[in-house]
Amino acid sequence: QVQLVESGGGLVQPGGSLRLSCAASGRSFYSMGWYRQAPGKQRELVAEITRDLTTDYADSVKDRFTISRDNARNTVALQMNSLKPEDTAVYYCHAVTPILRMDYWGKGTLVTVSS
Repeated sequence: QVQLVESGGGLVQPGGSLRLSCAASGRSFYSMGWYRQAPGKQRELVAEITRDLTTDYADSVKDRFTISRDNARNTVALQMNSLKPEDTAVYYCHAVTPILRMDYWGKGTLVTVSS
């Protein structure tokens, strides 16, 4: 059974940092990443990383967020720096299998950026 379990969300002041982690179990994945959904908005891609460590970022988080992956441990992390109130959202871990490109999602972790 595939599971994606996120951790690391919370409340942080503007300009602060948080690190999200996601542990996957059940199988390995071609790509892993993070999406977010703010209240009243659609879910959007934040960052993703492939098995060969190629990365892609949303323009809004470039130069502030860094995604990393440990293939041996089947984990993905998102280091978020210089956080802004508009980064407030539920962040979801996302993973895609090789070949069939099946999607899997975590349950989400809330990040709140507020003073």
